[in-house]
Amino acid sequence: MKDLMTTAQSNRAMRRWGPPGIAMFAAAIALTALTSGAMAAKQPRQTAEAVAQREAGEPIMAIVSIKSQQVTFYDTEGWILRAPVSTGTTGRETPAGVFAVVEKDKDHHSTMYDDAWMPNMQRITWNGIALHGGPLPGYAASHGCVRMPFGFAESLFDKTNIGMRVIISPNDAAPVDFSHPSLFVPSKEAISAAPARADRLSAQAEEATSAADDAKKAATAAAKDAQSLPASLRKLEQQKARADAENAYADKLVANAKNDQAKAKADELKQKAATKAADAATQLDAAKAAAQPKRDAVAATKEAAKVATAKKAEAVKAATDAKLALEPVSVYISRSTQKLYVRRNTHKPAPDGGGEVFDTSIEVPVTIRNPDQPLGTHIFTAMAKNDTGLRWSVVTIDDGDSAKDALDRVTIPQEVWDRIGPTALPRSSIIISDEPLSAETNYRTEFVAVLSNHPQGGFITRKPTAPPVEMASDDGWGGNNFFFFGQRDPIPQPVNPRRRSGQYQYYQPAQPMQRSFW
Repeated sequence: MKDLMTTAQSNRAMRRWGPPGIAMFAAAIALTALTSGAMAAKQPRQTAEAVAQREAGEPIMAIVSIKSQQVTFYDTEGWILRAPVSTGTTGRETPAGVFAVVEKDKDHHSTMYDDAWMPNMQRITWNGIALHGGPLPGYAASHGCVRMPFGFAESLFDKTNIGMRVIISPNDAAPVDFSHPSLFVPSKEAISAAPARADRLSAQAEEATSAADDAKKAATAAAKDAQSLPASLRKLEQQKARADAENAYADKLVANAKNDQAKAKADELKQKAATKAADAATQLDAAKAAAQPKRDAVAATKEAAKVATAKKAEAVKAATDAKLALEPVSVYISRSTQKLYVRRNTHKPAPDGGGEVFDTSIEVPVTIRNPDQPLGTHIFTAMAKNDTGLRWSVVTIDDGDSAKDALDRVTIPQEVWDRIGPTALPRSSIIISDEPLSAETNYRTEFVAVLSNHPQGGFITRKPTAPPVEMASDDGWGGNNFFFFGQRDPIPQPVNPRRRSGQYQYYQPAQPMQRSFW
């Protein structure tokens, strides 16, 4: 009945308008159809939320496809969760690249966008890019973050951990099985021995730290005991100098005496002056003799403290490496900088608040054959243990060589591989890229690298966090159990030689910015 009434009303309206009205009505219908078509073209086909029909393990990585507007989470056996997303709109594009979760906040409110609610936030850069729950209009519409369905983000929040790899790809990408002789081949014996080794070296580090503290206290006490020596010796030297001057004056009086009376008086003065000078010399010599052992003690305890501090640093470094060997290791190889970087999570809270501290103590040159030719960007991940050591996958998100050819071109320093390879664990990764590390990479992040040949509007419009001051306590773990080194080079690294004109540039301030929450 309702449809019939609507049809009758439309017919009456068309008769009332006449031919001109009919033409306008037809034009309006055509415009509506065009607008609907344009909106449909803007909106990619939405991926439905999906859950794998099996028991899911801990998520190892998330892959966001900007093209398909979807995110997929993977555990050791394959995908486990999938959902539609909304990435950055034009001019505020979500950067394609390699990231990791650096902070989680169940009830986050933005300080950049008028206290906007961003529930179940999982931060991947400190300048304000994150995964979080948000509205999904069906197309890219955020300011650079990756919005996920509210319920999906909530159910996901407790399943992920700090350090989980997040890959943002311009196109669809998925991990595929991969093997190569350059990948880590851990030693079962080394892995089995690692916990006991860490405990033993930690105990040795504690002993060395205690010995260094005792040596430092002894040196401080010796220095304090000898602190008054210079002043007391200087006072005695001044007394002796005055006595010597009086003695010399008396000699002159004796020599210049004109009669027996004057000579007798001068001789008496001379005797007193000579006695006083002799006493002053005796006191000075005695003080010097007594001071020497104290001076020797200062030198000896200072040297002992120096040796003990060196032993402590060596023991703490060994203990630190042993502790880190119990964690998955991440390696980044950059064609742009010709360097290899290693990062592992210490799980220590950052001293300036927010996130955890990542060890950054390994950074070495690396040799890349044909360095002028693109490698592409490939993320190799140790998914799980297998009979040969580790089962690997690879995700490629940027054009260049194949994953195999890219690895073939890299010559990795053997001493680095010997140091981190034997105890490599599942969730370890090796990233090969043409890109330098972003200025967003610091002691509170794993690796942050963005593809320079894709838009990064939502990334470059944010102020980067300030490069941290280089910090490392003499015990290796800091005064509050921290172990980290700040970014070594606050000057931005060279840009990718493939960058084409007219594309986005990294935002690089002339002066370091203060940390900016969003």
